[in-house]
Parts: sequence; C-alpha cells; structure tokens
Amino acid sequence: MTTTETALQLPADVQDLLFREARTANSFSDEQVTDEQLRAIYELIKWAPTSMNTQPLRALVIRTDEAKQRLLPLLSEGNRAKTEAAPLTVVLAADVDFHENLPQLFPHFPGAKDVFSEEPGRVEVAKLNTALQIGYFIIGVRAAGLAAGPMTGFDAEGVDKEFFADRPWKSLVVVNIGKPGENPWFDRLPRLSFDEVVESL
Repeated sequence: MTTTETALQLPADVQDLLFREARTANSFSDEQVTDEQLRAIYELIKWAPTSMNTQPLRALVIRTDEAKQRLLPLLSEGNRAKTEAAPLTVVLAADVDFHENLPQLFPHFPGAKDVFSEEPGRVEVAKLNTALQIGYFIIGVRAAGLAAGPMTGFDAEGVDKEFFADRPWKSLVVVNIGKPGENPWFDRLPRLSFDEVVESL
C-alpha cells in the first residue's frame, strides 16, 4: 500500500470502491435497483453536513416508462439513450422552502425559520447545501455497489415545470443508477495533483 492509502482509516478496497475505481457509468445492465437499496443509500447519506441542519435535498425517483418518457425530452440529446436504458433515474432537487422544517431540524434555535424569510437568499442556501448532499448521494450509491451517472445536461426549468409545478423544488442534477453495462466507461481523464490544488499558509 502507498503512504496515502495507509494514512486513511478506510481499508484500501473500500477506498477503491468509493473513490479510485469508482467511475461515472454511461451504460447500465438490466439488473434492477431495489427500494431496499435506495432506502439504504438514503439512510447512509442523510448524515451529510448542511448549514443549520437545513437538509434541503429532495429526490424524485423515476422508475416507470411513463415517467421516463416525460423526462427524456428534457435531457440533452447525448444523455437520452443512456437514461432510457438505465434501470433507475433520480432527479435530485433543492427544496427552497426547506426553512419550514427548521422547527423540527434545528429545535434549539426557535428563530431559525425566520432567518430564511427572504426567498432570494433562501434559494442560494438551498442550492449550496443540496450540492453538498448530492456529493454524499453519489458516494452512497457507490457504497451500495452500484454505479452513478450524474448529469447536469438537461433543461432544469423544464424539469421543474414538468415534475415540480406544485412544489418548491429546483432540480440540480439527474443521476442514472445501476450496475455497469457493456463498455460503461470513457477513458479515465487526468486529475490535478495535491500541489496544484492545495496551498498552506
């Protein structure tokens, strides 16, 4: 093992599963993703950190052919075929009215809900914290032994109108989930080195 591998508490094979060998899948097998797997993923990733425990992530699970046909025209052309073939697709969205839950989620501060009374600022908080939760979601999918194919190439306004017209959710990422299919990976692209990214003062 390398020094960086031994500096971590996770066993090397778990490091590989979650990070080094994990890839964005572009094709999927026809093996189904179960409700039990989805629930297990959520029970793991719900511990993601969010500002004031806001937890604005919301997820719409696309399972039926009817729902998928509503989604496909709203995706970029290059994302449609793989989404149609994926056993499961999830739209990850930010609930911009997350503050309604703060009496439950942040009970030691009775005025927490009022902090977010202005919608423009609330939207930005919702999107940032949902992005944090989305990162955890992708790792959770990998922890379940599945591959994730996150996509931002879609008409977010169209998705919101089609699926969230009656609720204050703003779609951020669409994720295909399943076991990798035939030729699922593009070539691995380079990553920046530690010294190119990290500066110490």
